[in-house]
Amino acid sequence: MYTIVDIETTGNGIKGNRITEISIFKFDGYEVVKEFTSLVDPECEIPYFITGLTGIDNETVRGAPKLEDIAAKILEITQDTIFVAHSVNFDYNVIKNELKHIGIDFIRKKLCTVRLSRKLIPGYRSYSLGKLCSALGIPLENRHRARGDAHATMLLFKKLLRIEGADTVFKSFLNARSQEATLPPALPRETFMKLPSRPGIYYFKNSKGTIIYVGKAINIKKRVLGHFYDKSSKEVRLCRETADIDFELSGSELVALLMESAAIKKHYPLYNRAQKKVVPAYGIFMYEDRKGILHLAYNKMKLVPKPLATFYSPTACRSYLEEVCKSFTLCPKFCHLQEGNGGCSHYSITDCKGICRDKETIINYNQRVRSAIAEIDVEVGDVWIKEKGRTTEEEAVVMLKNGTYCGYGFIDKSIQINSEADIQGYVTPQKNTLETQSIVQSYLNKNKGNIFVLAEKVV
Repeated sequence: MYTIVDIETTGNGIKGNRITEISIFKFDGYEVVKEFTSLVDPECEIPYFITGLTGIDNETVRGAPKLEDIAAKILEITQDTIFVAHSVNFDYNVIKNELKHIGIDFIRKKLCTVRLSRKLIPGYRSYSLGKLCSALGIPLENRHRARGDAHATMLLFKKLLRIEGADTVFKSFLNARSQEATLPPALPRETFMKLPSRPGIYYFKNSKGTIIYVGKAINIKKRVLGHFYDKSSKEVRLCRETADIDFELSGSELVALLMESAAIKKHYPLYNRAQKKVVPAYGIFMYEDRKGILHLAYNKMKLVPKPLATFYSPTACRSYLEEVCKSFTLCPKFCHLQEGNGGCSHYSITDCKGICRDKETIINYNQRVRSAIAEIDVEVGDVWIKEKGRTTEEEAVVMLKNGTYCGYGFIDKSIQINSEADIQGYVTPQKNTLETQSIVQSYLNKNKGNIFVLAEKVV
């Protein structure tokens, strides 16, 4: 037994979306055995653009039942049925989220008529409900109203059930391991299955082949699947437009980050926002107080005359200072990891030797601070970073000249590196941007053991 469902909403994504109308046809594969259609009071204002699309305005739903008033009917008619809709994840997730708000769990098996249509009747330019019904001669009345769209979806579903090979396809789609109900409507399952579980970057493309999102991951397939499960408004819109996914392997997270940054700058995808913003830089610095105690602190770069290290968020500064504090048994109070009078009381750094309580000499404490500064303030000249390659036979390299990022490449492990010229032939030149500075600097602060001057490690 199936229930073919369509809803109209206020149009505020998944989590902020409220239902304004719902229509459900209970269908046994041959006939409609029961129907439930109702307007719904969303208990909020309906935007003008939604009224322009559906014709449903605030006056239309005045006096209509609230969702909690009809929840029992929705549960009853869909009980022990397969939930069917055109782009099923949208309707299903909105209903599930709305019911969750009133304390009701909603779990049903799902089938998507968009994905079923692409599989059973391939070759159409568009699989939107309107264009598909027009191409197949299916009557569609009261477009963008719940009952009209649900009735047309039911007729489409009835046609799909009778296509040769439909039984096999339906069983495959209902298999929990197939992930068919999770994938975006326009994305072929074969495309998703080809994604590797390895580090790299991935490209979401729309039906025209335009790159609309670039991401990086240590495990590409797992990260991509995470997009499909994310119900934020942005992710839902992104997935609904995704018709293809391409990828490039990187071998390591560092190279993936650099590849992602370059790809975003090259393609400027619609759904990438993070690297379109100006990222403020922060510097770690040292100063001496009136007692002669050396402090480590951080601030915005424009307020730091001579930074010992550069980061691109206060959180990164604090994390780094915590590691320095632990490594050199410094006082968290004098590393500005906590404020207030009296001795230090950091939640995780507990091995302070007592400089904050006058239990340690300033000379001894400052000596450890200077050792920490020597560790932090290392000049990075013409060097290269060695990381894991895309295969076991190669290594990835990232090249810096005078501490400035120049590009990355991949070199076979059998090739001997003795000079800068040996590396340059394998490195793809890249622009040094604020984002790449942030990526490289963060890496250098944590991974000095992977930095080489020609064939020698930087120590």
